[in-house]
Order: sequence, then structure tokens, then C-alpha cells
Amino acid sequence: MGAVEHDLKTDSPRAVDVGAALVVVGMFWVLPTVSAGGWQRGVIGACLAVVTGVVMVARRRIPFGATVTAGAATLVGTVLGVCQDPMLATAWCLYPLAVERVSRTRLVAAVLAGLFAALSLVSGVPEGAVRGLGEQLVVAVAALSVAWLLGMTVGKQLRSAREAERARVQLAVARDVHDVVGHALGVIVAEAGVTLSLPDTREDELRATLAGVEGHARTALADVQSLVRSLRTDDSRVAPSTAELPTLFAATRAAGIRVDASVGTGPLDETVGAVVFRIVQESLSNVVRHAPGASCSVDVRREGDGVVVLIRDDGPAVPGGEVPGTGLGLDGMRERARSIGGTVRWGTRPAGGFEVVARLPLAGAR
Repeated sequence: MGAVEHDLKTDSPRAVDVGAALVVVGMFWVLPTVSAGGWQRGVIGACLAVVTGVVMVARRRIPFGATVTAGAATLVGTVLGVCQDPMLATAWCLYPLAVERVSRTRLVAAVLAGLFAALSLVSGVPEGAVRGLGEQLVVAVAALSVAWLLGMTVGKQLRSAREAERARVQLAVARDVHDVVGHALGVIVAEAGVTLSLPDTREDELRATLAGVEGHARTALADVQSLVRSLRTDDSRVAPSTAELPTLFAATRAAGIRVDASVGTGPLDETVGAVVFRIVQESLSNVVRHAPGASCSVDVRREGDGVVVLIRDDGPAVPGGEVPGTGLGLDGMRERARSIGGTVRWGTRPAGGFEVVARLPLAGAR
């Protein structure tokens, strides 16, 4: 999804997990196992050390299983005297678990209960079996607590970032659907209305109108399908550009609007070109809906280090024929312009009609 590409499985290189496993196993398992005495305990200690190292490396794929396994191996090794790890391996595995399950508050109680149970088991070991038991318990509690709290904090930040990214994508999709479908339906309704208003419509005119309606509907359907396909495959679809403006002008003229267009920008940045197209598209859609039969001028030109888009109409040819709007399209234009560091304003003209003026940077700076 766009801006957030953070994944627990790729949070840091696997080499970091391997290094941490080697340090913990080397410091807290190897020497106690070697000095434990007896080949049976040595074999058990070696097996537990290997298991601990493996789950530390695999903690991102199986955070819950890795945490439980590391904790159990540490407790068994401590009881047998082949481990002096103060729950550092368990804390290492607990961190991604806390990040992943930050919203499941009931898990906190389970972790605390398991922690107290583990400490009770270790406390039951004979006094001389483990050196520095008190210090080891303190370090264990501190390590697990810090890992859990740090994981919870990072998890909340990641969740907030994902929600913000999801909201951004939803808003972008809503704008695209509004622009594509709204323009197509507006033109279709206007074309049909123009044809029906003629007193003596010939069959060939009706057929031409129906062909135009079909063409606009197919174009809108293809655009929506492209949008849905890009969301499913997580691919960026081909953005519209100023090269497609003549087609837009032709469709608007077919809807009964007289359009006088001038486009002199030359090649534009892909993002800027898409914003220019959408602003012109929404402005012409508004003319079709709110000023049927009007005359309209579109001027798209370079001015300094930016692009100026000016759309003006002289008001509806038939007063009262306009369709009430919601204002979502105008808000969408403002959001598109802001997304690349531009501005857009609109309002009624003193001589009548409506105008939209957008100023966008050439480079599409955000």
C-alpha cells in the first residue's frame, strides 16, 4: 500500500537474528553445558541450545511459537543447570509477538501469568543449583518487560501508519471513481437529453447518440476495471495525461457544450499531467451537469515554473436546467492539487457563469 512497506518479516536483516542467537547461545548455554558434567546433561543442553538458537532466528515467522519454545527451553535448561540465560532469548522472540498482537489486550494478562509461572518454577530450584539466581530473575523480568513494552509501542505506530495509508488509498480510489463514473454518466445523460429535446430526431441521429452513449459507458467501465485490477495486483495503472484531453473535449461537445480549448504545455511530469487531466475532466463534468448548453473555454498553459489550468463557462443556456451537486468533485480537485504542491480556486464570474483556476508546479513537488 503506498507509503507503508514495513513488514515484521523484513523488519531487520536475518543476519541480526543469527548474530543475536550466536551471542545468547554462546554466552549463556555453551559454558554451562560443557561444565555441567555427564554426557546425558551435555546432550540435553546442546539440543536445547540448538532449539533456542533456531527459534530466535525464526521469531518473525512464528512469533508466538518461538516465544513459548524459547521460554520453555530456558526454564528446562536452567533447572538442569545447563543454561544461565536470564530470559534474553525469550525477550528477543517476544518483541515481534508484541508488535503483531498489539490490539489484543488480553494477551497481556496471559504473558504476565506465564511470566509469574516461569519465575515460580525457577524459584523452586535448590539454592545452590544456580548461581546468582536473584540477579538472574531481576534481569529476566526487566528483559521481558522491556521487550513487551517496546514491541507494543512499535506495534501501535505501525498500526497508525497502516490506517493512515489505508485512508489515503480509499480517498484516492473515491476520487478516481467519482471523476471517471461522474463524467461518463454526466455526458451520457446530457447526450440523451439533447437528443430527446429535438422535435424531429431522425433514426440516424438516434443511432449516433446511442453509439456515443455506448462508447462513454465502455470507456468508464474500462477505467473502473483498470482501477480495480491495479488494487488487486498492487500495480500502478497507467495515469491519464494531457494527451487525452482532445478526447475529453470531443465527449463534452457531444453532450451539447461548446468548448473552446487551448492546450500548450508540451510534455509534463506524469503526476502533474494526471492532475491536470482530472481537474479539466471534473470541471467539464460540472459544466455538463450544472450549465447545460453553455459555452466553455479551457486554457492549459505553462507559466513560469508551473502550469496554469483555467476553465470558464458562461452559465446554463436554459436557466433552471442545472443539476444540484454535492461539492465532492470540487473538494477532489483541491486535494489533487495539494498532493503535488499546487492550488486550485473556483467561483462565480461577475458576468455570469463559473470559473476554475488551478496552478500546479511543473515538477510535481510534494
